[in-house]
Amino acid sequence: MTEKLDLEAIRREIDEADGILLNAFERRLDAVLKVAEYKKANNLPVRDRARELKVIAKAQERLQNKKYAPAAADLMESIMAIARGMEEEQLQTAEAQQETFDVGCFGVEGSYSHKAMEEYFAGKKITRHYYSVFEDVVKAVKNGEIRYGVLPVENSSTGGITEVYDLLRHYGCYITGEKCVKIEHNLMALPGATLSGITEVYSHPQGFAQCKDFFAEYPQMKLVPYYSTSKSAEAVKESGSLHLAAVAGKQAAELYDLQILAANINYNGNNTTRFIIIANEAEHSADADKITLVIAVKHEPGSLYRVLGYFYHSGLNLTNLESRPIEGKSWEYFFHIDLMGNLADTNVQETVRMLSDNCAYFRILGNYRSDMKQER
Repeated sequence: MTEKLDLEAIRREIDEADGILLNAFERRLDAVLKVAEYKKANNLPVRDRARELKVIAKAQERLQNKKYAPAAADLMESIMAIARGMEEEQLQTAEAQQETFDVGCFGVEGSYSHKAMEEYFAGKKITRHYYSVFEDVVKAVKNGEIRYGVLPVENSSTGGITEVYDLLRHYGCYITGEKCVKIEHNLMALPGATLSGITEVYSHPQGFAQCKDFFAEYPQMKLVPYYSTSKSAEAVKESGSLHLAAVAGKQAAELYDLQILAANINYNGNNTTRFIIIANEAEHSADADKITLVIAVKHEPGSLYRVLGYFYHSGLNLTNLESRPIEGKSWEYFFHIDLMGNLADTNVQETVRMLSDNCAYFRILGNYRSDMKQER
């Protein structure tokens, strides 16, 4: 006769096991932080894959029921990923407390780039630099004027910012991180101005593109492209004219004492811009989960199809694909690709090897931690 199962009793057993598991997990994390201190003192890398494989094998040997071996391997991989992230964070925090970084961004104080810079480097000592064009940020990174640069690379409403892709490839810089910022454009002007009295509006072309539906209702407003959204707000402030307005973020209105005539005028309510952090040298972290690379395929039928197949058969998720013309070669293109993964993973290494062997051009731009808050 089959024994009747008692669900509540089984759940109490699970709760008891969870208590033991969490106590052990806490002990393990305490030990991990001690390991991080040792590695920092002895200049050792965070990740030791050979050690990880031994830990997994030992965990599987300890099982009484060997059918749980694959699940045990997955569990240990997850635990060690958490541990690597904690080690990396502790090491980065220690370094940040000792060092001041020169960091630059496109635009001025009050811009969305400035907001991305402040949020990404929160808690770190930085000296801020501002540049009026994208290329100046990249040049400053390349010549060592600044250690990191912050640039917009993709918007959820208008797509990729192609100039930034071209500059990264041309100057040979690397991506070390990303930050996603929700964009809420506002029409702002000097106190006393009215919506009906505005005849000219300044903003970056991206700002206008993201607010096209709003301006379709105001044909009397002449749209004047400007360096950046924040510089547009500054120009309106300095003009002294009640007939001029700017499209920018709320922070720019506060900075330049402007009043908001119309709030959140972008047509996409989930309007988000992805900013990348660039450096002159590649950086590696154990918790990196996103890779950006650029390739050029051979100019022959089916070449792109075959290359994309490498990602499919490796089970790798592509999150973005941008094409850019190759200068001097008609109808041939560079492809900038974002995918999820870490260069230390076996399947990623195999895909990288196949791409390197079969592409006319191949370069890894960075392996970094993604900003999981981004809207897609």
